[in-house]
Amino acid sequence: MGYQLTKNEADALFELLKSQYVIFGPVLKVGEGTFSDIDVIRYDQVDSLDDIVWDQKSDYSFKETLNPINETLFYFTEDETTVPKGPQKERLVFMRACDFHALKRLDQIYLNNGFSDSYYARMRDKTKFALMGCEKSCQTGFCVSMGTNKTDEYDIYFKPSEDSVLVDAKNADLAALLRGEQVDVTPDFVEENFETVTLPKNLSKESFTDEIWKEYGERCINCGRCNFACPTCTCFTMQDIFYTDNPRVGERRRVWASCQVDGYDEIAGKIQFRKTKADKLRFKVMHKIHDFPKRFGYPMCVGCGRCDAICPEYISYQTLVNRLAKEEQENEK
Repeated sequence: MGYQLTKNEADALFELLKSQYVIFGPVLKVGEGTFSDIDVIRYDQVDSLDDIVWDQKSDYSFKETLNPINETLFYFTEDETTVPKGPQKERLVFMRACDFHALKRLDQIYLNNGFSDSYYARMRDKTKFALMGCEKSCQTGFCVSMGTNKTDEYDIYFKPSEDSVLVDAKNADLAALLRGEQVDVTPDFVEENFETVTLPKNLSKESFTDEIWKEYGERCINCGRCNFACPTCTCFTMQDIFYTDNPRVGERRRVWASCQVDGYDEIAGKIQFRKTKADKLRFKVMHKIHDFPKRFGYPMCVGCGRCDAICPEYISYQTLVNRLAKEEQENEK
């Protein structure tokens, strides 16, 4: 059982939540896209339910609320280091079903990958998650094919309409805040996408040398936007910032990076593991559908479709994967 709240009751609930949590959700940023006069939807702190974009998928994912684009790991002076404090207040993040599955992938990398990343862990421990339902499929998503279109692991669920808001809470602390008319509340989940994606199950060695990588690599410009929009990409680099007043004092930052950008895989002696655009693209795709599932038992991709939507060269990840699966089937005949 959940609750049907009037707009005033929902606003009062949100104000109560704001007193206990810093709340994040997908927000429309007018004119802040990559190009002039282009809007973008990305995560930011919200002050009301009306601030949240409910009817469109965000261009960038929720992951920057847990793993900031720039994060100071420690400050250093000439003789000591200081780790900055983590979040002091609880946080509540609004996101969709596919992103809940992406959260599982982030947890796998940062918490269950042979070590626990303390910076991610302290942010994760302070965060609860609100589910936003999907009444219809987004244009580029293929969550149904990936089995990520549904979840029951949310802490609270909101569904606003013109004159009321449906709410259901699984978390006991949040459920204790709910008041109003009790009704049956069932989250909206997508049952069918515009596109269907079939993952290749038994990639051969030939798949790694396929001409498809060269074909798509010639179109890729190594901008890395697909990685930055992806909710499961976790690559980063380190930057040491030295202050002008005293060059022996500064801070070390962890900064998002991309396996698609030139120089990311360069080591001492200017040796690069992946020299061509085709090599970089192959690494990204194979990591999502081959290496990650081989290690953890499930694909890294959750089918959100953000990479297809944001690519300036209109490279379709889902078309590429479908072609790999088709070629695999033809080779098995």
